[in-house]
Amino acid sequence: MKASSGRYKEDGAATLFISVSKQIRAYSSLPPNFQGKDFYSYLIQGILRVQLVERGHLTSLLSVKPPVVNGNGGLHGGAVAAIAELMSIACARTVVAEDKELFLGELSLSYLSPAPAEAEVVVDASMVRSGRNVTVIAVEFKMKKTSHLIYTGRATFYNMPIAKL
Repeated sequence: MKASSGRYKEDGAATLFISVSKQIRAYSSLPPNFQGKDFYSYLIQGILRVQLVERGHLTSLLSVKPPVVNGNGGLHGGAVAAIAELMSIACARTVVAEDKELFLGELSLSYLSPAPAEAEVVVDASMVRSGRNVTVIAVEFKMKKTSHLIYTGRATFYNMPIAKL
């Protein structure tokens, strides 16, 4: 699994996870449906409920459940990034034609404060700018009870494939 330089080959997150899990003997406890490629998408979709879809705007409700909670009792940072990416792509698709490919060029996140376990979080994705070649989406995570901003992000998509050299 490791390349000669000591780094892992780029086989995907699922393959790396399975390899590490086998090394620590945790793999046998994973259900078969979580042992394949892209298993984390099912995990994220299970905690995210779409509330509103409009052109250039998308709102969802996130339930912070135990599978996505870190050791400190807050929403895991990787889950925040996965949700931000998913919401950004969905929001961009409301304004970018289906025949155009989207390439995620940049995703930046700011972790302002943790979302505790069993909390509900409102996730808003909105278009900042959409042009012929670039679409920018802003994502905000706010506590449902207090409207306190806990995470914020920005995704930049390129609307056409990269030139083949």
